[in-house]
Amino acid sequence: MDSFAGIDGVLLARLQFAFTISFHIIFPAFTIGLSAFIATLEIMWLRTGRHHYRLLARFWTRIFAVSFAMGVVSGIVLSYQFGTNWSGFSHVAGNIIGPLMGYEVLSAFFLEASFLGIMLFGWDRVPPWLHVLAAIIVAAGTALSGFWILSANSWMHTPDGHVMRDGIAYPVSWLRIIFNPSFPYRFAHMMTAAYLTTSLVVLATGARYLLAGRFTEEAKTMVRMGLGMVMLLAPLQIMIGDLHGLNTLKHQPVKIAAIEAHWDGSHPAALVLFALPDPVAERNRAEVAIPGLGSLVLTHEFGGRFKGLKDFPPADRPPVLPVFVMFRVMVGIGMLMLLIGACGALLWRRGRLFDTSWFLKPVAHCWPLGFIAILSGWIVTEVGRQPWLAYGLLRTADAASPVPAATVAFSLALFVVVYSVVFSIGILYISRMIGRGPQPAHDPPAAVPNRPISSANEAVRTAP
Repeated sequence: MDSFAGIDGVLLARLQFAFTISFHIIFPAFTIGLSAFIATLEIMWLRTGRHHYRLLARFWTRIFAVSFAMGVVSGIVLSYQFGTNWSGFSHVAGNIIGPLMGYEVLSAFFLEASFLGIMLFGWDRVPPWLHVLAAIIVAAGTALSGFWILSANSWMHTPDGHVMRDGIAYPVSWLRIIFNPSFPYRFAHMMTAAYLTTSLVVLATGARYLLAGRFTEEAKTMVRMGLGMVMLLAPLQIMIGDLHGLNTLKHQPVKIAAIEAHWDGSHPAALVLFALPDPVAERNRAEVAIPGLGSLVLTHEFGGRFKGLKDFPPADRPPVLPVFVMFRVMVGIGMLMLLIGACGALLWRRGRLFDTSWFLKPVAHCWPLGFIAILSGWIVTEVGRQPWLAYGLLRTADAASPVPAATVAFSLALFVVVYSVVFSIGILYISRMIGRGPQPAHDPPAAVPNRPISSANEAVRTAP
């Protein structure tokens, strides 16, 4: 590949994809969790008839619409990059990745888009049961979208169910392709991360309103529901992460060696808390570590051993520093989520959850934690796979298109400018909607009984 200003074209193409997907990934992750939250609110409204559930559902649906739109726009760009910057990947793996991406559009995106209109505009135009059903289907569609995307991405890490002929992958078993060895762990890990991310946003928003003395009833509901999910999912995510790590050790041992900054596999691994990995000297500088604990975590034995970076040729090792650092950022945020859940559970039990400022004040600012953890985990996963694009099948350098580096650099600069403007406006608009809060709609609610609604017909009869 030619170079532009001393930078290789492959690196520029990687930077462009990394930049665009970093913007994209936060919106689907948020909408997956938010759609489930909205569906839950609508179910509770239909079952109890309490109007504040409907008010909250309508409030978060507006935010969902903006987030969904930004996710769609940023996702389209990624599809084009497969053809413009990564034609080698499309040539070798297109028979696998193309259908998986197509299934996502046909089964998930069309499902979401079909019922999204009812969810957004049908509040007082369709029966309440139909609107609740639309919200449930949209939530299922976002989860199904994550299923197909993570299946395709997991295949790139643990390819299975294919045969190579003349350097091209051909499917032989779609079940093995879809449910490849790492897919169950990646899917569970990512979906849990999405629900945790949304839970923190909801919790932070509720805490913000409580501190300001606004929308008290709605704020208490958000705090209870957000905190409840954090209490449930934070420890579950740690267990899923452990299983995911063991699966990665089996199928991508060099990635685990980079995550742990473990160089010499002939000795038990320490749990390295902090270090500056030196790939030239093949050692860690300024290391702070707990001897033997790394082996215990990964092999469940104090003296257990696993391969170190020196067991792999330098050309097959991923960049160690970003993988090592970002993994610790992700785990650190996970521990912080666990602490939030534990403190919140204690206050909840004592009846002090809604009036303890030392808890509510920091929690009101915890909303970015899930997004940072997702981006950190993505860096660990994707950078840790290098130098492979399809692990063991296709190297990243061989997958890039023969596009001049100057062309890639120009389009990258254009993406930076456009994304910075468009997404800044979108995020600012969402922030302002949250600042205004769950304001009542101008039109009357579809059903506001003071007792549980037992059926859709009763909901319609009780409408003013």
